[in-house]
Amino acid sequence: MIRQYPFQGEYFTLSSGHKLHYLHEGDRNKESVIFLLHGNPTWSFFYRRLIPMLMRKHRVVAVDNLGMGLSDKPRATDYAYTLENHIQNLCELKNFLQVKRFSLVMHDWGGAIGMGMARLYPKEVERLVVMNSAAFRSLDIPWRIMLGKMPLLGRFLISNLNLFAKGALVMAMKRPPSPEVVKGFLYPYEGDKSNRDAIYAFVQDIPLTKKHPSYQTLLEIEKSLALFAGKSIPKLFLWGGRDFCFHQGFLKRWQQIWPGPKCIVYEKAGHYLLEDAYPRVQREIYDFFSC
Repeated sequence: MIRQYPFQGEYFTLSSGHKLHYLHEGDRNKESVIFLLHGNPTWSFFYRRLIPMLMRKHRVVAVDNLGMGLSDKPRATDYAYTLENHIQNLCELKNFLQVKRFSLVMHDWGGAIGMGMARLYPKEVERLVVMNSAAFRSLDIPWRIMLGKMPLLGRFLISNLNLFAKGALVMAMKRPPSPEVVKGFLYPYEGDKSNRDAIYAFVQDIPLTKKHPSYQTLLEIEKSLALFAGKSIPKLFLWGGRDFCFHQGFLKRWQQIWPGPKCIVYEKAGHYLLEDAYPRVQREIYDFFSC
């Protein structure tokens, strides 16, 4: 299928009846799990070069959000792709795997989804890694993302032309990707436009007003972040300094909420910092979980 994705995935049937794809690597006898959480429009392929490093000593679960990657892709007319539902799906998987202690590596939407689960199980959280993401409200949305929120134009660009996923390969990386990497990122979203329903829905789910369905969910997550402040839960900030979307203003906001953790900014890296700053980011995460 994909040369750089040599993993045997598994599927879990959610309460909605849809199947969630995930990778489960490392020693399954370990009680503690590291969840690797992706955003939009990526999938577990984003973590393909981190997983082999972490699985040497840790139990690792990389999830494909519903509608993304190799998970089922129900039509948006039949399923509500909301932040609350993505969190619920992750919690269902956690409970299915009988995870009692966990750490989170979060990128993009993975920040809000991951901290949404952490809010529900605060005593089970061990470590947190934040990369170019947010788990709080913001009106600072780039115009290129705002185009995608426009009902008719956004749907045409994202669903019909697949420009969100294709455009990300240009805008989110500062180092030109190889043809094999391009193929890997785009693989789940090629073909019928229904394969891109969740990509479009994620953009629509950015809450900009109090009336938005996900506004209250994000607000509750934002309020809960204070629970994880302090040194009792080790944290690490890794940031692509040339991110067109989650610029360093978002990093400063994180540092105001959680002052003190180690922070590394990769000045020449974009939003997909695991690509632009490979292997430095991967090694930093590995070392963080090894200490």
